Amino acid sequence: SGLAGDQTDLDKRKEIYGKNVIPPKKPKTFLQLVWEALQDVTLIILEIAALISLGLSFYHPPGDSSGEFCGAGAAGVEDEGEADAGWIEGAAILLSVVCVVLVTAFNDWSKEKQFRGLQNRIEQEQKFQVVRGSQVIQLPVSDIVVGDIAQIKYGDLLPADGVLIQGNDLKIDESSLTGESDHVKKNADKDPMLLSGTHVMEGSGRMVVTAVGVNSQTGIIMTLLGAGPEEEEKKEKKGGAVEDGHQNTGRVSPLSEPWEWYFILLLSNP
Repeated sequence: SGLAGDQTDLDKRKEIYGKNVIPPKKPKTFLQLVWEALQDVTLIILEIAALISLGLSFYHPPGDSSGEFCGAGAAGVEDEGEADAGWIEGAAILLSVVCVVLVTAFNDWSKEKQFRGLQNRIEQEQKFQVVRGSQVIQLPVSDIVVGDIAQIKYGDLLPADGVLIQGNDLKIDESSLTGESDHVKKNADKDPMLLSGTHVMEGSGRMVVTAVGVNSQTGIIMTLLGAGPEEEEKKEKKGGAVEDGHQNTGRVSPLSEPWEWYFILLLSNP
């Protein structure tokens, strides 16, 4: 018959066993995204070239004469004017690098904000069938507690860990956890454990929820992944080019757009 649905009992279960919510990873600040954009190799080369150009434009060797190698006075004046304006090229490159970095960081920030908003909306709208008070009702996934009897069927993404108590030709895809592509047959007598984050590929059944949120299998994995963000970022940077080509995560590397190159060339040639 499932839980009685008493609010006091439900609140106590949430307090003891936790809520069925996995806290998202802390989003990166705008300054962090700016710093990441500055790590692009091409931008670093442009920054070094701009600094060298600026340094040379302000460096005048002692005893240097603009007219020493010029036959006419007008040519000497022209060379002197070019020397005085030599800093413009380096400054233009630096300005273009700043603009590209700011635009890239803003794009990444806005995309991440939109993605988190969409993710929160999906989590709030996702519902699951649960037996409470001898009635089958639909609840938001975040309201499921330990002890609930959840009905599962083909196509469901299991929202919590549980033990199968009734099954009908139930097969589960556990590739997201184990990497095995073969579907695993589940029954109440042999291998009744069901893990969150796995998909129901065949059959139907009922399970008793045993772990939710950060205490579930998915929550434990997410917690472990979030414990080492620096190592994760290193892996992302190392395989960033491949991931961007195959997974289309929405992140764009600086200077990957033609307009950015055109912008730099335009500013560096005033």
